[in-house]
Amino acid sequence: MIKTTTPLKLTIAHINDTHSYFEPTSLQLKVQVANHEFHPFVSAGGFARIKTRVEQIKAAHNSDDFLFLHAGDCFQGTLYFSLFKGEANAELLNALELDAMALGNHELDMGNDPVGQFVRSIQFPFLAGNWNLSQEGSKAFSLKGQPNVYDYQPATKTAKWVEKTIKGDKLAIFGLSIDKMADIANPDSDTVFENAILTAKNTIQAIHDSGINKIILLSHLGYDADLDLASKVDGLGLIIGGHSHVLQGDFSCLGLVSKDPYGVKVGNTHVVQAGHHSMTMGHCEIEFDTNGVVTQFSGKNELLVGRRIFMDVDNALTDDDYDAVKATVQGHSNVVQCRKDERIKAILRDKYQPRVRALQQSTIASLRRPLRHVRLPDTQGGSQIAPSVAESFHYAMSQLGHTPEFAIHNAGGVRNSLNAGDISVADIAGKLLPFAVPIGVYGIQGCYIPLIIEGAINNATDNGVVGTGSGSYPYTYQLEFHYDKDAPMGERVSDVFIAGRPLDATRLYTGTSSAYTMKGKEGYDAILNMQGEGIVTNWSMSDCFIKLLKDKPERLISACQYQKL
Repeated sequence: MIKTTTPLKLTIAHINDTHSYFEPTSLQLKVQVANHEFHPFVSAGGFARIKTRVEQIKAAHNSDDFLFLHAGDCFQGTLYFSLFKGEANAELLNALELDAMALGNHELDMGNDPVGQFVRSIQFPFLAGNWNLSQEGSKAFSLKGQPNVYDYQPATKTAKWVEKTIKGDKLAIFGLSIDKMADIANPDSDTVFENAILTAKNTIQAIHDSGINKIILLSHLGYDADLDLASKVDGLGLIIGGHSHVLQGDFSCLGLVSKDPYGVKVGNTHVVQAGHHSMTMGHCEIEFDTNGVVTQFSGKNELLVGRRIFMDVDNALTDDDYDAVKATVQGHSNVVQCRKDERIKAILRDKYQPRVRALQQSTIASLRRPLRHVRLPDTQGGSQIAPSVAESFHYAMSQLGHTPEFAIHNAGGVRNSLNAGDISVADIAGKLLPFAVPIGVYGIQGCYIPLIIEGAINNATDNGVVGTGSGSYPYTYQLEFHYDKDAPMGERVSDVFIAGRPLDATRLYTGTSSAYTMKGKEGYDAILNMQGEGIVTNWSMSDCFIKLLKDKPERLISACQYQKL
């Protein structure tokens, strides 16, 4: 029976998908001034500005009525994660003084252990309400039973929730993550994700039964899934979302892609999301009536910028133009100029930036010409980079004493092309291969190798299946093949050669791939026919590629392998 009977008004600030972007981003805008288009750069966001803005909002309201929430995906993204994994995130998120954070899919790119270490360092609740940890085995960094992990409760089929007392009334907050997590990340097999919508319905009923009717969902399901959930589930006042990097609000006159008004309403539920990479932050004022229904809602997403703007040198640019552009940017209703918080700056400067700066200045190779990366081969060919990344797996695993005979890498693991000029460690670990996914080796019978390749290409091209995207396309080293898109399913890959020799369907081969691919993701399900579970090392994609470039820098220069569709 619901016991609360008073209205409740509070202020909420929220961020999502920060991906270790602790420092500001140099963001190019597009603005029109006096019928001329300009493309200024601003220093956008960063944790120090977020902290300043949060304190400003808190000071303008009653701090007892204020919450600061993170909708997941703090891992991956920059050199800060490549170097420090979850350590830097834990310290800096603690410094932001979050009230709670949801589990994102990228937190699980490397399995459960990094999350287990992370939750032992953070000082706020970690909401993973549909993550069933009840069957988790004994591990060094187990998650089951950790006091700040709010996971799935099998006995009641509900999420564990956080209760906040505000002005004598109670508010409940629970978290949900993508229930198909095993398809896009690497949770340990003994920890599964339950259906998000069923968990939400059961949890809301249980919260009501406990006497609370004011409820917020902290979601890492994605924007469309949030809207869908809001249409199917009653009793939620607010969904604060992440995963899909949606920036709500009107930023069109700054040239930024945004979607829907801030706080779009579905039924009685408002849905918000605040962009990505720490450049923007959302905040809202929300009032619940005595029945837990939101009666008032207002707020916006804000682009947080420094006091200067930067323009490309142009002889036609006058001081008046510059001043007009600056006034247009900083006068935008969704732009806030704010200084950087000194404590956050000091943590970065004294503890983390020195190693990041050293890597940014560490050149390991130089390109005489640009190298192109595409996911799917086209009329110009395929990726000139991904085959060398696959080769680096083979090389690094060989250096560790393994004996791989071929390597496969999915195209989506490579994030960009490379320009001519010097290449630094930062270019590799922070941009080209930013996902800290480990590399492994496995034994597999030859008859399954064509099926691995076919499944990956079928998925990438939606050929006979509903694929998950072109990122699954396989680039290889010491593995050649022909793919016939018109052949019957299961017979599309032929003329397979391993290390220059025809494939022996009965022989056991040793391959190397990322741990992500080794779990059979995105069309690679035939790889699950490997012997046992294979061996996963602590070398990441970028570790392997950096090793290859340091030892054999000429390999990238000559990279031009690809397979045609």
